Amino acid sequence: MEPSEREWLDQEAGPVVRPYALTGGLTRPSGERFDLLDMVGVIRRAAVDMPLLAPEQAEVLERCQIPAPLVDLASDLNLPVGVIRILVSDLRERGLVSIHRAQPAGVGDLKILQEVVDGLRRI
Repeated sequence: MEPSEREWLDQEAGPVVRPYALTGGLTRPSGERFDLLDMVGVIRRAAVDMPLLAPEQAEVLERCQIPAPLVDLASDLNLPVGVIRILVSDLRERGLVSIHRAQPAGVGDLKILQEVVDGLRRI
């Protein structure tokens, strides 16, 4: 192996690719912000656009045939959440995916908070 090839290989982790290489140099997602639990689903298949997509974006489309939370995509693809946010925002701008907001848990409900306190006291 040539010295230049060794710089990009970690024996335990495999080939090392910097996150900015996966995002085309972007550091922030564009458009409306979305959260970790927001669901990402495919609007339409990008059969014509597939050659223009990065392999990671194609994998996101494949995994979102059934809507999936953003955090699960990051875990399944073994990529940082920031990278997934950028990839998904690019797919959203192309009209290939939609993002559905997670519903708030209603933590402000006093009954729920009282049940949590009671449960903690029983421990």
